Amino acid sequence: MADDSTFLRFPDKFTWGTATSAYQIEGSWNGENRGESIWDTFCHQPRKILGGDTGDVACDHYRRWAEDLKLLTELEQKVYRFSIAWPRIFPFGKGTVNPLGLAFYDRLVDRLLDRKIKPVITLYHWDLPQALEDRGGWAKRDTALYFAEYARVLIRQFADRVSQWITLEEPYNMVTQGYLTGRHAPGQRDTGTAFHVLHNVLLGHGLAVQAMRDSARTPIQIGVALNLAPISPATDTDKDRAAAKRFDGLLNRLFLDALYLGQYPEDVVKFIGSDFPSVPPNEMEIIPSPTDFLGVNYSTRYVVQHDPDSRPMLASPVYPFGNEYSQMAEIYPAGIYEVLTRLRDEYQPPEIYITKNGVAVADGVDLDRRVRDSRRISYLRDHLAQVHRAIADGVPVSGYFVWSLLDNFEWNYGYRMRSGLTYVDYITQLRTIKDSGRWYAQVCKANGFDPQAIYAPAAS
Repeated sequence: MADDSTFLRFPDKFTWGTATSAYQIEGSWNGENRGESIWDTFCHQPRKILGGDTGDVACDHYRRWAEDLKLLTELEQKVYRFSIAWPRIFPFGKGTVNPLGLAFYDRLVDRLLDRKIKPVITLYHWDLPQALEDRGGWAKRDTALYFAEYARVLIRQFADRVSQWITLEEPYNMVTQGYLTGRHAPGQRDTGTAFHVLHNVLLGHGLAVQAMRDSARTPIQIGVALNLAPISPATDTDKDRAAAKRFDGLLNRLFLDALYLGQYPEDVVKFIGSDFPSVPPNEMEIIPSPTDFLGVNYSTRYVVQHDPDSRPMLASPVYPFGNEYSQMAEIYPAGIYEVLTRLRDEYQPPEIYITKNGVAVADGVDLDRRVRDSRRISYLRDHLAQVHRAIADGVPVSGYFVWSLLDNFEWNYGYRMRSGLTYVDYITQLRTIKDSGRWYAQVCKANGFDPQAIYAPAAS
C-alpha cells in the first residue's frame, strides 16, 4: 500500500502512454510496395551506422504488430503514440496512394481500439521518401506542399477513429543531424541548406495543420513534438553566456518563436546572416497556424561553452565531471521542470504533453528472464516527479509518453543503445518486459507513484 503522505497523484484525466517511430521498429523496408526512404539509402551506405546496422528488420513490428499490441495491454497502456511511414503511403512521396500501406495502419488502429487503447499518430518521424529527396528534399518548398497533401490523405483515412495528431517529430534534430553534422539521413553538411530545410519543415507543419483542419469531418487535436532543453553557460564569462544564448536560439527559440510568435528570433537570424533564407511574410503567417497542444520531448540539458570551431553557432556542449550520465547524455531531471515552466511563462501553449522521455542505459536479460534495469526506473521516477511539480505550479501538462515501448534501431547508433520498456532480442525477436516496464505499468494503473518506494516485482 502506497504511503498517502508521499504518493504523487496525477490529475484524474492524465494520459499515460508509450511511443515508437516507424523506421525504428517496423522493418519490412521494401515490403508491400513501400517506397525507399532517406534512411534506407543512408543505412545502406558503408560506415554511416555503428556496426553497419540498418533498419531493414528492426523489431519486425510490421509483421509482429499483434504481439506488440499485447505488450501494450500487459503494460496497462491506454494510449499509444506511433508514426506512419510516409513511403508506405506514397512510395514516391506524392501521386498514387499505396492501398497496402493504408491497410496496415488501418489494422493497427482498429485493433488498438478493440483493446481500448487510444492511437495517437505522428505524421513525420524523419523518413522522407527517397524519391522526394532525389528532387531536392526538404530544401525545396514543394516538399512542404507534398507533406500537406500526405497529411490530408491520412486525415481522410483515419480521423474518424484517431482524434489526436502530431505533425513533426523533433525538427531540431532532423535539421542539425541531417544537414549540419551529416550524422543522420540524408547526411548533408551545409549551413545554408540546413536553414532552408528548417524553414521549409516548419512551413510544411503549418500547411499540414491547415490541410488537416480543412479535411477533418470529426473533431481532432493537432500538435507538434519539439525536443527542448535548458541551456547553461559552462562559465560565467561573457563569451560562454553569449554562446549559451546562441545555442538556445538554435535549439529552442527558432522553433518556439516561429510556432507561437510568428517570427524567427532576430538575434539568431542576424548571427546566421546570409545562410538564413529570405522568408516571404505570408509564410510566417502559415507556420503559427493554431494548434491544440505542444509535445515536449525531453532527455537532457546542455552546458555550453564558446567554441570558435563549432559552426554555425560557435558554441559546443561540455559534460561536467562527476555528474550522472546515460550512454547518450547527462541525466538531469530538473531540466524537464525548467523547460515546462519556461513554456508557461514565455509561450503559453494551451496544453502540453510530454511526448518523449526515456533513457539509454545498459541492460540485459538475466538467467531468470528478468531485465533488472533499475537505472531506468530511477530516471523515469525522477523525471515524473519533476513533471508532477510543474503541474502543481500551474503548467498545463495533460500526459506523458515513455520512450520507448521497445528497444529499437537508434539511428546512427544502430542497435547499441537500448531505451525500451521491453527488451528485444534482435536475433530471435523475442520480447521481454523489463522491470521498468512493470514499474511503469503500476504507475499507469495507479495514476501516480510513491517516489520513496523501492520497486519489487509481483510474485509469479
